[in-house]
Amino acid sequence: MDPADGLLDHPYDVYRRLRESAPVHRITGPDGTPAWIVTRYDDVRAALADPRLSLDKRHATAGTYKGFSLPPALDANLLNMDPPDHTRVRRLVGRAFTPRRVQQLRTPVRETADRLLDALGTHGTADLVAAYAAPLPITVICDLLGIPAGHRRDFREWTDTLITPDPARPGAGREAVAAMLGFFTELLAAKRAEPADDLLSDLIAVRDEGDRLSEDELMSLAFLILFAGYENTVQLIGNSVLALLQHPEQLAAVREDPAQLAGAVEEFIRYEGPALFAIRRFPVEDVTIAGVTIPAGETVWVSPSAANRDPARFPEPDRLDLTRDASGHLALGHGIHYCLGAPLARTETEIALAALLERFPELALGEGELRWRRSLRARGLVALPVTYAQKNF
Repeated sequence: MDPADGLLDHPYDVYRRLRESAPVHRITGPDGTPAWIVTRYDDVRAALADPRLSLDKRHATAGTYKGFSLPPALDANLLNMDPPDHTRVRRLVGRAFTPRRVQQLRTPVRETADRLLDALGTHGTADLVAAYAAPLPITVICDLLGIPAGHRRDFREWTDTLITPDPARPGAGREAVAAMLGFFTELLAAKRAEPADDLLSDLIAVRDEGDRLSEDELMSLAFLILFAGYENTVQLIGNSVLALLQHPEQLAAVREDPAQLAGAVEEFIRYEGPALFAIRRFPVEDVTIAGVTIPAGETVWVSPSAANRDPARFPEPDRLDLTRDASGHLALGHGIHYCLGAPLARTETEIALAALLERFPELALGEGELRWRRSLRARGLVALPVTYAQKNF
């Protein structure tokens, strides 16, 4: 039996078994090819910062890793880069996600959250993923990039198709990629013709005034910012709301003292992060992790989610504790590949929770079985049914 069997259905049970039995395991990856999985906190943290573990797919042994099949115009992004290209491209876009810039976004994020909650009315039932957790981050990131409102629903559908492929539609992924490529090609052409006060126009100016971004890098960067800026935050918001609703004593404490929310977000991220694995790595030479030698070119999956439940780092790790010092969690990465949009994701999640809890004192899980997405890339709910009501309704 593969040691990672059952990972999608019971990830934390599987992680516990893997951590306890050995520091590193050889498994069959999601694409059917062999891979190595690292689950203990100290090993995961070290691996995330190890320059010998490359993100560049060109270091993969031929005939092994498959993964997403993207055209070059979308594939030249930070998730496939090592220094020095990674350093150069990250520096160019980093100014969009500085703490100061994110602080300026707090008001528009709250305004967007309030509009979405207005649309729910004073009471009723809803799928909180579809009605709130998904449209909030897609609106925020599209406003930041300068993407017209009319295209946002299309992008959500394309992203869902790539993250959670439908076996009944084997060609859907290729169609989504082709549609995104056409979309970004037209969008960047429009921004060149009529620049605006948005991030895409800024990145185009960098490309067109010098040679620091190639055309493929520009297109791929736009794709990555939109894709990751939307997808990770959807999971963070939805998972955080679920965690609160499943722990009524924690929910009561936050309602009693809303100022706890800023710190509580770190515990939500540790407890139920947005992905089961970080981006795959490929050793550029034979690498030894916790006494296990992994040959060059083989696929390595490091799991921040497993590390964040490691009792050697976080006592009683399977218990949600909003008073816990959750600093040091690895859900958003570590080292030079630490999530560029982490400040924005934290801010959106904090504001989304604050607005929701203020608006609906009576908020509870609705009927129906909770289903998790069948994806190692996105640890999130298919839907989050809730009942809700405003105060004194």
